Amino acid sequence: MWIADGWKDYEVIDCSEGEKLERWGNYLLVRPDPQVIWSTPKKETGWAKMNGHYHRSAKGGGEWEFFHLPEQWTISYKELTFQLKPFSFKHTGLFPEQAANWDWFGDKIKKAGRPVKVLNLFAYTGGATLAAAQAGALVTHVDASKGMVGWAKENARSSGLESASIRWIVDDCVKFVEREIRRGNHYDAIIMDPPSYGRGPKGEIWKIEDSIYPFVKLCSQLLSDTPLFFLINSYTTGLAPSVLSYMISTEITSKFGGSVQSDEVGLPVKSSGLILPCGASGRWSADRV
Repeated sequence: MWIADGWKDYEVIDCSEGEKLERWGNYLLVRPDPQVIWSTPKKETGWAKMNGHYHRSAKGGGEWEFFHLPEQWTISYKELTFQLKPFSFKHTGLFPEQAANWDWFGDKIKKAGRPVKVLNLFAYTGGATLAAAQAGALVTHVDASKGMVGWAKENARSSGLESASIRWIVDDCVKFVEREIRRGNHYDAIIMDPPSYGRGPKGEIWKIEDSIYPFVKLCSQLLSDTPLFFLINSYTTGLAPSVLSYMISTEITSKFGGSVQSDEVGLPVKSSGLILPCGASGRWSADRV
């Protein structure tokens, strides 16, 4: 498992009965987590001192309950600073476990010894975009939500990267990739964090089980002659690490060589010393650096 254990402003303090107690900077949040199927004693004092609690509804969705929590605040990871604001469906605008991948590809970009063009698809609030830009890459950030791209720009300003070489695109990711292929554009690295289910700006339906393999195949056409890495993140239970490896090997390794590794990503839990699983990632590397 790849563990995001480099955080100072974030930690999972405890998890029990379908929920996790987290510290985001100076504030404590309790959010549901489907992986937490155990019931252990809630001995941590934070359970009684939370600043925000997301309550799931039996009908689906849910709502936040706040206790002395600002509408917006920041936390940092190394040189990056992120704006947080709890919003619909339990999210805060950041997936801390992805720091394990930021460190991995940031190191590759820094050691490449050449300009690296990165395409970040389903780029959300820009964690991966900023990590790549901080490492020196030229990044194209694509997300279908205008609001998410605006949030990512806020994060870039907070991180001192407002002048970095980042191209911000609001578009359906599949249609953008198809247009880039027609334009003859290429990238040295591709990052994708596809949702399990989603809709594009014009109602385009994305269902990951049906769409991900054709999309990986499509994206392989955008890679340059000397690609550096290819990364897929998945929060969908059916896409096990071995499935990610098989897809990437079939479409990327077969064309470019290199090697594939896929595994779970996770976060350390302070109270138990155990690791909370938080999805999976598939990594292809050219093994040139």
